[in-house]
Amino acid sequence: MNSVVVVAAGSGKRMNIGINKQFIKLGEKEVIAHTIQVFYINKDIDEIVVCIKPEEEKYFLDNIINKYNFKGVKIAYGGKERQDSIYNGLKKLDEKCNIVLIHDGARPFIDDKIIKESIEEAKVKKAVVVGVPVSDTIKIVKDGEIESTPDRSLLWAAQTPQVFDYNTIKKAYEDAYESGFYGTDDSMLVERIGQKVSMVMGSHKNIKITNQEDLKTANQIIQDI
Repeated sequence: MNSVVVVAAGSGKRMNIGINKQFIKLGEKEVIAHTIQVFYINKDIDEIVVCIKPEEEKYFLDNIINKYNFKGVKIAYGGKERQDSIYNGLKKLDEKCNIVLIHDGARPFIDDKIIKESIEEAKVKKAVVVGVPVSDTIKIVKDGEIESTPDRSLLWAAQTPQVFDYNTIKKAYEDAYESGFYGTDDSMLVERIGQKVSMVMGSHKNIKITNQEDLKTANQIIQDI
């Protein structure tokens, strides 16, 4: 059983438009509706859990779930941090779950090919991150001064989904909370317990919509699809 936890409980402050960025429309559908739709019609996905703010539940049900007739989608409440939201989502998963995909609600352009490849890789390797090689030269900077320039050929930009064997991600989260540790992404928690994480090629279209420039890019992608 393959399940996906979609994280849509952020504040979206960088968008600076007064509403949750998940509810901004791209074309004729809201961002989060596009994202859910990809997983909803994907034959490899058996279960969807969406993490939302408790105060947005009625709006989400009325304007996303019921409007687009997404049947069987579960809701988990967001927590103080992204990690808390995902942990709440993990708790909602069916006990028969084998593989868990964790995906940003604000990444509506994930495609079936990447989803399938990441699931198949996770079945073998237990932990997978979708990402793309960086094209810019990266600098390590401290106090305004460059300390080093890492080899660009070794650097990838992590995207989502990040995909895991259920027992592996469950153990990683439990260990993190026991230690009071908060990571910047899920793979970091898995790395902490000694599990190697594989990288699967993503797409430069698989953008995360966080600001107005991203929104412009997203609208252009929608027009080109």
